[in-house]
Amino acid sequence: MRYRWLHILVPALFITVAVAVRLSVPAVQELQLKVFDFYQRIAPRVYEPAPVRYVDIDDDSLAALGQWPWPRTRIAELVARLANAGAAAIVFDIVFAEPDRTSPRQVVPLWPATPEVQALQGTLDTLPDHDDILADIVQQAGNVVTGFVLSGGRLDRPPKRAVGFSTAGYDPRPYVTLYSGAILNLGALETAAAGNGSFNFRPERDGVVRRAPLVVRLGEELYPSLAAEAVRVAQQAGSPIIKSVGANRETGFGEHTGIARIRIGRAEVPTDEFGHIWLHYTRPVAERRISAASVFEEDFDDRLVEGNIVFVGTSAAGLFDLRPTPLNPVTPGVEIHVQATEQMLLGRYLERPDFAPFVEFAYMIVLGIALIAVLPWLGAVWSSLVGIAGIVFAIGGSWLLYAEQHWLVDPIYASAVVFLVFVSSSALNFLRTESEKRMVRGAFAQYLSPALVEQLAGDPTRLKLGGEMKNMTFLFCDVRGFTAISETFKSNPQGLTKLINKFLTPMTNLILERQGTIDKYMGDCIMAFWNAPLDDAEHARHACASALAMFEYLPKLNDQLKSEAEAEQRAFHPIKIGIGLNTGDCVVGNMGSDRRFDYSVLGDAVNLASRLEGQSKTYGMNVVIGPETRAQAPEFAAIELDRLAVKGKKEAVTIHGLLGREPR
Repeated sequence: MRYRWLHILVPALFITVAVAVRLSVPAVQELQLKVFDFYQRIAPRVYEPAPVRYVDIDDDSLAALGQWPWPRTRIAELVARLANAGAAAIVFDIVFAEPDRTSPRQVVPLWPATPEVQALQGTLDTLPDHDDILADIVQQAGNVVTGFVLSGGRLDRPPKRAVGFSTAGYDPRPYVTLYSGAILNLGALETAAAGNGSFNFRPERDGVVRRAPLVVRLGEELYPSLAAEAVRVAQQAGSPIIKSVGANRETGFGEHTGIARIRIGRAEVPTDEFGHIWLHYTRPVAERRISAASVFEEDFDDRLVEGNIVFVGTSAAGLFDLRPTPLNPVTPGVEIHVQATEQMLLGRYLERPDFAPFVEFAYMIVLGIALIAVLPWLGAVWSSLVGIAGIVFAIGGSWLLYAEQHWLVDPIYASAVVFLVFVSSSALNFLRTESEKRMVRGAFAQYLSPALVEQLAGDPTRLKLGGEMKNMTFLFCDVRGFTAISETFKSNPQGLTKLINKFLTPMTNLILERQGTIDKYMGDCIMAFWNAPLDDAEHARHACASALAMFEYLPKLNDQLKSEAEAEQRAFHPIKIGIGLNTGDCVVGNMGSDRRFDYSVLGDAVNLASRLEGQSKTYGMNVVIGPETRAQAPEFAAIELDRLAVKGKKEAVTIHGLLGREPR
């Protein structure tokens, strides 16, 4: 009863975890995302040829064409070559935020003021500016997309928007990631470009890029991502359409609404409520990558870029545009844009449906309640099978939905519930077991010595339930003349009880100290035995030592009782005892009925010990011992008394009187 409060532990912990999951605690979300990463590592998106490439400013290109940044004239030449090769769109994953330092207007003022330099400075306005050259080429190409980086800093001027957004349904702006500042391209480049998009990714808490925004927000204005703008420019499409919950055929489930999908030309892209696309990565594919150095070669194959959206970015380690993804801890940022673009062009989307959180939560609740309900009835084994089946179903269903439908449905909720229920149930069972052990320890402590109790608690297998045959030694001790003693307490029964307790307590302690076990008290009689439930190779010696110790203590006890009797002005009758000891084989174990049983012994050796206690008065001896006790404790001083045939036995046995203790 005192541990009844533990029964609410499992439901309370279950409710706590359910609330934590429902409120999207970060730790739960991170674990969920790790599962989705694992799925992608097992079965990534299979690469399908798509009209998307990227020109990689890699280490080989830097070695061949010089260190970065390259002059804008070289960038202009790169644009011209790609445009002439028939690229559908040329997309820069690079910000040209400052004027080209190699341009004459920038470099000449840095030269020494010699007459020749001074003469040259007068003609600077007539010299070509590298940024103007790049802007002219960009404008001539007519399909270049520039990019910008949004930040939490200040904003000097807003980025150029080639087109605006159309919306259907509720206002999407509250759900779109908000920024306050931006790092922009030179104004001339933005003006010349056909499109302008945001580079920004939105890594999760662990820094891994799993989703890419298709729309971002700067103040009250919405801007496309670089990949979304690349798809729009390549299709020569108009304004993207953001479809929020509330639009035609767009239904939300529960409290979360927000954005449902974004239409960019012919591409209908499903997103999460924040306008992010879940990235379904492929493994690195050489086909989508073109080294920048090769574009400048005379024998460059135009077919590599013809009709393709061509991103320009870098994988060089020194330029620090490397991001962790579920498949690769060092993925070039430009490749992430490329893979997002591939998904939009191919229509291969990884989705987390709106209904997924509610299905997960409902399954978790049902499974958790079912386990809590069946655990007390089925027991640990069957309940574990139910729990394992629930986990297998959750994991298997989640995997099938990912593999077949490319849906992200989390199996962690249900698995966490099973783990929680079993851990908390195990903790509950442990506490209950410990409570029962304390009760057992307390119960056995009334009959066994503390050392024996601790041995049993440490190794319960030593306590064999049922019956077993053992060679044991038995002690019966009875108070002589107890009727006369009782007469003096006729009007004071409580006093008689106290007297018996004062006698039994020290005598019991003397037995327990010598590894004995108290079997029972029968009024003024004590029955004890040795060599059970724990083995005691010297059980006969310990029994003899206990009997002698009891007689040694008796004078001290009588002196105490005499003083109390005089103080209470009543007659004093000294306590006298007789003890019988016998050793022999008997059955020991739990005996009784299915409803009530006791740990006790049965056998002729027990009966003989009881008879010998009665003979102690006949022979005038304090302790009478049987023949086998004498044989197993020969070092004790003893005197042969007689050959005695006790009632019920045909053969006589030799009995001895125990006289003294073994030599020290």
